[in-house]
Amino acid sequence: MATSDTTATKLPLKEIPGSYGLPFFGPMSDRHDYFYHQGRDKFFADRIQKYNSTVIRTNMPPGPFISSDPKVIALLDGVSFQILFDNSKVDKRDVLDGTFMPSTSFTGGYRVCAFQDTTEPSHALLKTFYLNLLASKHASFIPLFRNNLSEHFADLEDQLAGRSSKANFNASVGSASFNFLFRLLTGQDPSATKIGSDGPTLVTTWLAAQLAPLATLGLPRIFNYAEDFLIRTIPLPAWTVKSSYKKLFEGFASAGSSVLDEAERLGIKRDEACHNLVFMLGFNAQGGLVNQFPILLKWVGLGGESLHRQLAEEIRSVVKEENGVSLRALDRMTLTKSVVYEVMRIEPAVPFQYGKAREDLVVESHDAAYVIKKGEMIFGYQPFATKDPKIFERAEEFVAHRFVGPDGEKLLNHVLWANGRETEEPTPDNKQCPAKNLVVLLCRLYLVEFFLRYDTFTFDFKPVVLGPQVTIKSLVKSSY
Repeated sequence: MATSDTTATKLPLKEIPGSYGLPFFGPMSDRHDYFYHQGRDKFFADRIQKYNSTVIRTNMPPGPFISSDPKVIALLDGVSFQILFDNSKVDKRDVLDGTFMPSTSFTGGYRVCAFQDTTEPSHALLKTFYLNLLASKHASFIPLFRNNLSEHFADLEDQLAGRSSKANFNASVGSASFNFLFRLLTGQDPSATKIGSDGPTLVTTWLAAQLAPLATLGLPRIFNYAEDFLIRTIPLPAWTVKSSYKKLFEGFASAGSSVLDEAERLGIKRDEACHNLVFMLGFNAQGGLVNQFPILLKWVGLGGESLHRQLAEEIRSVVKEENGVSLRALDRMTLTKSVVYEVMRIEPAVPFQYGKAREDLVVESHDAAYVIKKGEMIFGYQPFATKDPKIFERAEEFVAHRFVGPDGEKLLNHVLWANGRETEEPTPDNKQCPAKNLVVLLCRLYLVEFFLRYDTFTFDFKPVVLGPQVTIKSLVKSSY
């Protein structure tokens, strides 16, 4: 919650605690704590305990020399965090990746829509284009994704039947996701273009060069300082991934000509529209789904055979009653819906939000109010907001039925993801992901297709740069 008037709050007004430290040395110390000495969650948890506050001052990576100003005000609870969705109070210009912005050379020289603020005229135009495009493809979502999942499950079974007797889930679902997205947006298969079967690899290569300063490879401690120097001293130049991006761009430009024709009719330059669509497909959509699906399977897997049985029973009975898989059938699956929301709550695929205060603000947490000055960078750590123990009971536990029933549905207002609340909708005038509802649909549909085929499964997982790396060890085919 936020207000511009200090008299409007009934909570005690406090100074924001925390320290940025000495120039250069403070950001460097925080950066090493964040990546190497403490790790992400402990970094924030220790500072909450130290300052007895969920609103604190700290530095955020990458810091020197990539970020000119790493200082942020961190919001670490489910109340204060939501100021980041109020576009009248925060400016989202060039803050998608936080305290630095990759060169526009990665996107053909354009500042794509995701980096634009809602006050910029081209933002609404591009967002309208995205929303219209997705609306026009509405009838294709379910049949097209089901077809791609058939290929994905066949691939998993082939891998399990091979010499290693295990399957790389991330690689398989990443390929299925890219093929679905490309086919959805263009109506063509990427294999018929210059992209071929390399789409996921091309996207990963292109993304890695932009986001390297925000990640760590988890190398042995002896290599920590070498890694830090190599990827956080100067940004990786766009020419290192030029060939990968060129293939993606040319593949989309040739296959998506009808989509680009529509962009021109709306008044968007064809070249600009293509760069924006490649970014949406590669960064927003593919980049999100290749994290979201492994996170989904990880938590469903950890739920064990009892949860698997309950999901299978619900899914199979509803599909039988509805004579197939449809939007109506998916909407009736209350446990399946709850599981997807609980996964998004407990482990958000995109954990960070940033914005700059448009004016002097008073931001409220649960028990205090704080003044944020105009121009200060505000940072929200989403996993702490969505696991706020003052909002959610058993906040650190995965509770599959959490969002079932009227009381559970009320909690959806506190499921914060896709740059907004689950209860809100993307519009041309906000920064909520245009494909927000599609992502929820695809996650539900994935569980439906999975448990129509299989009764249960076993798996291993390990944390990697972004999200878990999931290995399937066995799939028990359905007797249904």
